[in-house]
Amino acid sequence: MLEMTRESFEELVSQALDRIPPELTRVMDNVAVFVEDEPPADDPELLGLYEGTPLTDRGEWYAGVLPDRISIYMGPTLRSCETAEDVVHEVAVTVIHEVAHHFGIDDKRLHELGWG
Repeated sequence: MLEMTRESFEELVSQALDRIPPELTRVMDNVAVFVEDEPPADDPELLGLYEGTPLTDRGEWYAGVLPDRISIYMGPTLRSCETAEDVVHEVAVTVIHEVAHHFGIDDKRLHELGWG
């Protein structure tokens, strides 16, 4: 397995978030991004997870709720990559993929767009 410090991995996640165009980050609402060591036990190869209510599904009822949560999983990401460059790429793809879920884009469409 490729070795990387948590601090370095978190920096890659931060850099991936910084690459999102400002016109999109301005409309992101009530969402927090976390780096976790491992995903839930029932899906050990999961690289990222979006949990929440996509912007496209929010209505007038949406108020006073906890933030949506995007989790990026360090363990499976490092296990699936052979080089540091692979990690940079995989983190960027995973972050974009999970942020896209926040905007209401489903897995099928993300795969069509090359962000699968």
